[in-house]
Amino acid sequence: MTPGCPELSAPVVVVVGPTASGKSDLAQELACRLGGEVVSADSMQVYRGMDIGTGKVPVLERRVPHHGLDLVDPGEPYSAALFQDYARRCFEAIDARGGRSILAGGTGLYVRAAVDDYDFPQGDQTENPVRERWTAFAEENGAMALWEELRACDPESAAELHPHNVRRVVRAFELLDAGTTYAAQRRNLATLGQAVPACFFGLAVDPAKLARRIDARVDAMFEAGLVSEVESLLDLGFREGITAPQAIGYKEVVAALDGQATMDEARKRIKQATRRYAKRQRTWFRKDARIAWLDADRADARKLADEACALLETRFPASDPQHPGM
Repeated sequence: MTPGCPELSAPVVVVVGPTASGKSDLAQELACRLGGEVVSADSMQVYRGMDIGTGKVPVLERRVPHHGLDLVDPGEPYSAALFQDYARRCFEAIDARGGRSILAGGTGLYVRAAVDDYDFPQGDQTENPVRERWTAFAEENGAMALWEELRACDPESAAELHPHNVRRVVRAFELLDAGTTYAAQRRNLATLGQAVPACFFGLAVDPAKLARRIDARVDAMFEAGLVSEVESLLDLGFREGITAPQAIGYKEVVAALDGQATMDEARKRIKQATRRYAKRQRTWFRKDARIAWLDADRADARKLADEACALLETRFPASDPQHPGM
């Protein structure tokens, strides 16, 4: 194992899948059965105050300890490299308490960073002059100008990035400075070794059914007070953080509050953006052959947990002194 990789007495149980597939429910059910704690692998749930729109499990509904939530303020830099260190420290602490780590989330890079032998460049996150330089460039010249600069020196990576995704385009410049490229990093993901013992489960949902679940979930978010949550975040000065391209559910409501759309239009845009995001998640996770897929169309969390526990015992028998299963 590489430095920083924890030695665990039991494998991490990884639960992945697209948004609205039921990951949180299954993760909690497994944690209750296995004496575990949930570590969220969601790049938006790390932000304080962004609760309803990111689908965090409400505090009163958390049956086990949850980690990976409310780590930084909206707009504060955070990424897979920071999450890798955080998650592995969580795994070690949970293991030391005699518990089982349940890593659950839909951000594929966060999942892989936590479990796989992923080596991030030095200076990847904080006090990074390369990031500061190109972020300032984007603020002064615009996202398209930033992307054009990347295309001039790294056309392969630029072709894989949307011009408006400033955060990832800046990330591509950071990687260039570290002697690699964004495109090369993406290719390397397919050949990474595993650094942390883990058993992977994915929730499969028929796309049409998932679309209906997403629509219902977005409606429930509005009923739960999404607009008020956005207004509170704006009052606290977090406009930049909640209007970032990846802040689905927030930037659309901000646009409506600014008079650029009606709230009904915002709701429809959130549903559309979430469905597109879910499609990207399915594409990402389908490439990982380690994942045992569970049919979330036909079973609830309890039945899915039955199936997952049976598979876990098969892959990591309790009699195995290195990787006890139950």
